[in-house]
Amino acid sequence: MTDAPPTVDAPWPVGLLSAKIKGYIDRLGTAWVEGEITQWGASGGNVYGKLKDLEADATVSFTIWSSVRSRIPADLKQGDRVVALVKPNYWVKGGTLTMQVFEMRHVGLGDLLERLERLRTQLASEGLFALERKKPLPFLPQCIGLITGKDSDAEKDVKRNAQLRWPAVRFRTVHTAVQGDRVVADVTAALRTLDADTEVDVIIVARGGGDFQNLLGFSDEKLVRTAAACVTPIVSAIGHEADRPLLDDVADLRASTPTDAAKRVVPDVAEELLRVQQARTRIGLRLSALLAGEGDRVEQLRTRPVLASAEWIVDSRAEELGRYLDRGAELVARVIERASTRTAELRGQLRALSPQGTLDRGYAIVQGSDGHVIREETQAPEGTELLVTLASGAVGAVSSGPRNAGR
Repeated sequence: MTDAPPTVDAPWPVGLLSAKIKGYIDRLGTAWVEGEITQWGASGGNVYGKLKDLEADATVSFTIWSSVRSRIPADLKQGDRVVALVKPNYWVKGGTLTMQVFEMRHVGLGDLLERLERLRTQLASEGLFALERKKPLPFLPQCIGLITGKDSDAEKDVKRNAQLRWPAVRFRTVHTAVQGDRVVADVTAALRTLDADTEVDVIIVARGGGDFQNLLGFSDEKLVRTAAACVTPIVSAIGHEADRPLLDDVADLRASTPTDAAKRVVPDVAEELLRVQQARTRIGLRLSALLAGEGDRVEQLRTRPVLASAEWIVDSRAEELGRYLDRGAELVARVIERASTRTAELRGQLRALSPQGTLDRGYAIVQGSDGHVIREETQAPEGTELLVTLASGAVGAVSSGPRNAGR
């Protein structure tokens, strides 16, 4: 190994540079570090993961070999806050730096998870996660708003599966960052743009999963509140089961993957046509059965005696009708007879009291020339013309004056 500094005419081979780097790193020895586990995966008895600084934007990879697993708590997982005894290890062949872990201990709930849990509790208390505020998805969206990374597998999965199910569906796609510092600003602006578009019926936010750290943007309070304020239904298809971003909770529907989102938002045209055909078949069978049943009822009614020969209705009522007519005639005759008798009685009384009856008994009515009835002899001095009304007819007369009552 040469110690001469490299020059443009005498450069170091890559192997020499790598060997020098490895030698320098090996002299660093071990160190206790504190951080938060943002990735944790086991393979072949070994554990491979990432440790993130609690405040600064710094992350290192670590490896726990199977030989030291017995000294590591078995319940460690992604999101835990830990202290670890590590030694830098430079892999010359791959040119990568990782931290070999010799010990690792719990410190407490990771700061990121703690902040997320506090925000989750606050938003839940405000009712942003309540089921009653979630909007139903349209049965057949004509235009789908899609927020995803450019040329991502998530975009391809959503569009391919949606168009296979309903070829006429249209997309209005907004490409955004799906990890890193730009996620919150990009996705928030895309949500506002698509929500303001009157042609967009539903919005899908799609990402193909990722580790906990990469999904933090989808739990940002500003982004989550923007999604909650949208009028258009939102489907969250972040595709991560272990750590649910807050967008999953505030969305109107959570899909496990982008493919699942497409299947749940867009109906299958073949399935819908089959349902229509099945419904038409059931309706036809139901109507046929109903008509057949009603036809049988009509036939049963027509075979009954009451409809087979209707004359019996008239015959059975004829005798009763005759009795009613006879009884009615008898009652009418009685009423007329009583009325005739009463009329004769009234006629006799009237004749007995009438002036004609008095005249018939030989009396007469004497009237002066002015038509007044003469009741006293003083009313008819001598020579007064009189009209004498008899029982039949009337005669004229002239008064001879008052007679001497003493004669």
